[in-house]
Parts: sequence; C-alpha cells; structure tokens
Amino acid sequence: MLLIVMLCLAHKITDRLGQTAIRRFTTVEDGKTLHKYWSSACRGCDIKSQCTPAPQRRISRWEHEDVLEIVQARLDGAPEASRLRQSTVEHVFGTLKAWMGSTHFLTRTLPRVRTEMSLQVLAYNLRRVIKILGTEALIAQMKT
Repeated sequence: MLLIVMLCLAHKITDRLGQTAIRRFTTVEDGKTLHKYWSSACRGCDIKSQCTPAPQRRISRWEHEDVLEIVQARLDGAPEASRLRQSTVEHVFGTLKAWMGSTHFLTRTLPRVRTEMSLQVLAYNLRRVIKILGTEALIAQMKT
C-alpha cells in the first residue's frame, strides 16, 4: 500500500507513533481522481478535538496535487513572474473580453465556440501587427 506523509494541526506526522497516513481508497469526484488517506493513531492524539470531530482526520489529495505544489513553489520563489504574466498575458484576455462584450460567445457547442475564439485571437493579433508594423509593411510582408 502506498504511504504518504501529511501534517496534522500539531505539525506532526499524522501518526504520532511514527507511522504515516495510509491511502485507504480512491474515488472520482467532479471528474477528478482523489486519494483518501488517514492514520489510525489519531484516536490517541491529545489535540484531536482541535483537529477533527471525526474518529480520525481524513486527508483528500488530488492525483496531480504534487504538480500544483511544484508550481506554487516556483511562484513563491519568483514573485516577479506573476507580475510579468499580468503585464503580458492578462492584457490580451482583458482586451478580448471587452471586444466580446458581456455575452461572451455568440455561438454554442465547443467546436463553434473554439472557432469564434480563434477568430477573436486572429483579429487581436492582426490589429497588433498593424499597430507595430503599419498597414503598408504588413501588406508588403504578406505579398512576399
């Protein structure tokens, strides 16, 4: 059985006898595979009442939670990356959202919405190229 180490509110390994929380079962909720863990040692813990009213503290982890933790650690180590993203990527989405209005997509079904979004992105990119190069230079580049 796979073992995983988790911390309880006392900042100890969930099993104060040195055992780790054991994966008891796996379930799918909202399309996500979740692994459920708990330790049998919670029953004898002195601060169990602060941690959980249940017989033991149960821990749910998404199967890809380790990826989220890696990404969060990268963001914590480089806060300027978030500011860079805000100044580059989010401006584009804000502009597209303003163009599309409050109704967002005029079409229904995923293939049609995908096409509509592609056309919006194409229009954004063309407007940006025209602003950077100018109309004449763009037409000259398209002819070559």
